[in-house]
Amino acid sequence: MSKISVLVAVYNTEKYLRQCLDSLLGQTLDDIEIICVDDASTDSSPDILREYIAADNRIKLITLKENRGQAHARNQALKISTGECIAFLDSDDYLASDALEQIVGTFDRHPTTDAVLFKVINIFPDANETPYPMPEFEQMNGYDAFVDSLTWKIHGVYAVRRSIHLKFPYDETARAFSDDNTTRLHYLNSRHVRLSRGIYYYRQHPQSVTHSISLRRFDYLLANESMKRQLLQLNSSSEILDIYENVRWLNLVDLYMFYYLHRRHFSLDARRQALFRLRHTRLTIETSRLRPSLRHKFGYRVMPSWPLFRLQEELYFFLRSLVGRNRESSQGR
Repeated sequence: MSKISVLVAVYNTEKYLRQCLDSLLGQTLDDIEIICVDDASTDSSPDILREYIAADNRIKLITLKENRGQAHARNQALKISTGECIAFLDSDDYLASDALEQIVGTFDRHPTTDAVLFKVINIFPDANETPYPMPEFEQMNGYDAFVDSLTWKIHGVYAVRRSIHLKFPYDETARAFSDDNTTRLHYLNSRHVRLSRGIYYYRQHPQSVTHSISLRRFDYLLANESMKRQLLQLNSSSEILDIYENVRWLNLVDLYMFYYLHRRHFSLDARRQALFRLRHTRLTIETSRLRPSLRHKFGYRVMPSWPLFRLQEELYFFLRSLVGRNRESSQGR
């Protein structure tokens, strides 16, 4: 058994893969297990992986015949992992040389700690480096970490004890977003969550799903629904369910804004699909759990029917666009 297993899902990242693997092999902690999963890459990534496997026996390789997304790839790696704790590293990201030593040291010094966060540095295409905007903390309980992760007050780049990760593998409901659910369940089921000094360099891509105009953005609502279902299966408290329904409601309005702003880029069929997902989410949210201040706020108000909700959103975002244009006009004078 290794001190830590690192799961690396690989799909067409030949440009960055060597830096990723070099950062793992150059760790100050030797007792690591690196499990790479080639998710049916079509570039030279498989050749690079084979080259590194031949050079270091700490690397294991799983090759998938069909591309099924990061969550599925990580789950395949999780099944054969042996580490006392589990972390992930995206194949276009990299670690500081002592990052894993910092993570494992935090676990060793604090036996009741079940999840340890990296310090994240965002790397932008212009090579600008910016720390993730997160307040420093030493320790918090799992419930507080869960709540803070809902609004990304704390990020989701971390290592977790093996027992928790095996109980809650990656959610494969939505390819681009449902791994957020796994993070939140890991935090919620941790006794304590801590922040380490180990640095994770997180590469930002403008063309990623979370930054692009794509129908896949609405998969976020599918992921939210899956999270709600899992919380119910775990018999979560009414307080937790209340908190999460408010988050779902805010996400619904945010995604309607995305639809309002970008629908001209979608085909008629794509618009129908987006509206179907928005309407389904609206109908499945337990509005009785929403905060009164949110239920009665224009733009977020609970309306008795889907057509009235749509009318409210159209008017709300139209008025917001007018205010924005007037502000830009006044500033230009």
